[in-house]
Amino acid sequence: MSLPRIKADGLMIVCDPHVAATPPGHRLEGYREQILAKLAACLERARALNLHTVIAGDLFHWPRENPNSLVVELIELFRPHQPSVLVGNHDKYLARFTRDVSLAVLDAAGAVRLISEPGPAFLLETPAGTVLAGGSPDGSHLPRQVDPGGAVETIWFTHHNITFPDHEGLVLEPREIPGLDWLVNGHIHRPQPMVAAGATRWCNPGNITRLTFSARTKARVPAASVWRPGAQELETWPVPALPWEKVFPDQPFAPEPDAKERHSLFLKGLERLAWRRTQEGLGLKDFLSANLSPEHAETPLIWELYEEVAGGKDRPKRP
Repeated sequence: MSLPRIKADGLMIVCDPHVAATPPGHRLEGYREQILAKLAACLERARALNLHTVIAGDLFHWPRENPNSLVVELIELFRPHQPSVLVGNHDKYLARFTRDVSLAVLDAAGAVRLISEPGPAFLLETPAGTVLAGGSPDGSHLPRQVDPGGAVETIWFTHHNITFPDHEGLVLEPREIPGLDWLVNGHIHRPQPMVAAGATRWCNPGNITRLTFSARTKARVPAASVWRPGAQELETWPVPALPWEKVFPDQPFAPEPDAKERHSLFLKGLERLAWRRTQEGLGLKDFLSANLSPEHAETPLIWELYEEVAGGKDRPKRP
């Protein structure tokens, strides 16, 4: 099967917009208009620079039951540009990407180029030569190797829990992937330093949407990233955004847990969920999908335990 060919000078990379009609978390009113304006700014900047836009997962904050008016706005916004969109964990319902989620509607409307399965996604035809672009949606395996097939460079988009210097203790460690030059990860909202593992550069540029009410989030500027063949690092492009005090309430921050406390919170969350059975096991499935890596040897065993807790009914649907 031949891959779609897209002509552009490079890529505009937009991570985790979390589009929603109502403000999530601590965000104040006006969230819907603000995030749509950010996406419009990214698409316009990409058009001006002759870049193809890739959204690296979590386009939506809630996977379905988004208002029709919001979905229509996105169709109208995206259709002239047709960005590539990787499926993130927030784009799936009960840990599965199905035809009843909002992102599937955008796909059916022809407004986006959906990346819902792991593997090569498209060929980017640039003045420097052809680039092979691929993706691994949330819950799927990363490639063990990539066949460039004559491409001058290769780039892969992921939505995984990856360990970076400023975000340790997660389930995937950067490693060299033969044939892959760039791996760009969404999912982790805070920007991370690039890690070079052999010939593979692992990047986590951070998201364009401030969701967490914390001092760390307040200190950073929401940004997208530009990539072109021959680059040594991603180029940061600050996205136009309102001041912090316009989008979050004026109140003190809660203390942030350290790595040990986060691990403890994971175990406590698992403990709370593990006893639940039948339909409540679906909550456990979401939890495990967000925290387990298909790369780790113990993951199949944990899924077997889940299936036992959930009554065995989800065995054919394991992520």
